[in-house]
Amino acid sequence: MTDQTLIQAYQIAKEQYASAGVDADAAMRRLETIPISLHCWQGDDVGGFEKVGAKLEGGGIQATGNYPGKARSIAELRADVEKALSMVPGKHRLNLHACYLDNGGKFIDRNEMLPEHFQSWIDWAKSNGLGMDFNPTYFSHPKAADGFTLTHPDKGIRDFWIEHGICCRKIGAEMGRQLGSTTVTNVWIPDGYKDIPIDRTGPRERLTDSLDKMFAEPIDPKIHLDAVEAKLFGIGAESYTAGSHEYYLAYAVSRQKVLTLDAGHFHPTEVISDKLSCVLMFCPGLLLHVSRPVRWDSDHVVILDDELQAIAKELVRSGKLDKVHIGLDYFDASINRVAAWVIGTRNMLKALLIAELEPTAALKAAELKMDFTERLAMLEEQKSLPWAAVWDYYCMQKGVPVGRAWFDEIRKYETNVLAKRA
Repeated sequence: MTDQTLIQAYQIAKEQYASAGVDADAAMRRLETIPISLHCWQGDDVGGFEKVGAKLEGGGIQATGNYPGKARSIAELRADVEKALSMVPGKHRLNLHACYLDNGGKFIDRNEMLPEHFQSWIDWAKSNGLGMDFNPTYFSHPKAADGFTLTHPDKGIRDFWIEHGICCRKIGAEMGRQLGSTTVTNVWIPDGYKDIPIDRTGPRERLTDSLDKMFAEPIDPKIHLDAVEAKLFGIGAESYTAGSHEYYLAYAVSRQKVLTLDAGHFHPTEVISDKLSCVLMFCPGLLLHVSRPVRWDSDHVVILDDELQAIAKELVRSGKLDKVHIGLDYFDASINRVAAWVIGTRNMLKALLIAELEPTAALKAAELKMDFTERLAMLEEQKSLPWAAVWDYYCMQKGVPVGRAWFDEIRKYETNVLAKRA
């Protein structure tokens, strides 16, 4: 499709949206201001780069599949991220786990990590115009082998993981300071019981104490925010998870922390789109880990399905996007990993564009006057408006591939780069 054809299609779409009371140019300008945080762990199946002189096993996270081309080094992972970002419109972020440190070939344990071990990542992000987000790594370590970290009955183990969290907050703050963009450091732990526990209160009391100690030192919110992430269950923790949604919702509200909602961390028929307006009423901010659960928290690549669009619409309708941090969280090793990034990120942006192209003010006005007929009619007519023409034009304007053209670039990259890693 030629640029002229794209421009003509956009002009027609723009007129159609104008007749529905929507300014398509303004919608694209708003979309341009929304960064997506790409998760580093898609590129290497949640492996990380700390395994130097130590066999770090225990409490790991499973990625299924064995597609060739996995990143084996920091340099390869960065190259893959750069390739993915070159096919996504807009300026975005990188979400990094602590186990991806640059240790220079010397093993650094989790409670000894310093900002200097991530300086090369900060420099790389700055050179690519990216912000960064961060995560302590409470898995794949001997001290997580029994499935307990911040709730562990052994004070020595708890203290180790508290120290790790304190280290990560300092690292996240340094990322935010140097990059001039607020870093969100997200805490998720796997702690829980496979079978029915007797004491459900004790682990949560220990978790509260651990978190309070970890968060004790205040950090300027302009450079760093703390977030806490819940989960319904995990493999080996099917019966009880200390850090449940109810627990972290209460903790985040009481301590005024950012609450993280992961789309895969709830009951199979439960969705996070319905929770957003509630959380934004009482928490200072919201972090999203947008994923796609299939029967369980299986972290499939994000597709443009109903729930993704519902999430995006709730965010835009809320008028509180300035309090929301959008990240992706999936890891599929059964397909091309760079393509997985591109598909998921483009779909998240498509959903946000569709939401921005909605006549929200008119819909709210109809609702307030109790005209539910008009509201339904407007919503249904909106579905057939040509948002795809606006998306293609936006991609063209941002200098990234339009339509399926990005896939041709992926195939070339696979042939010329990824296939040679086997």
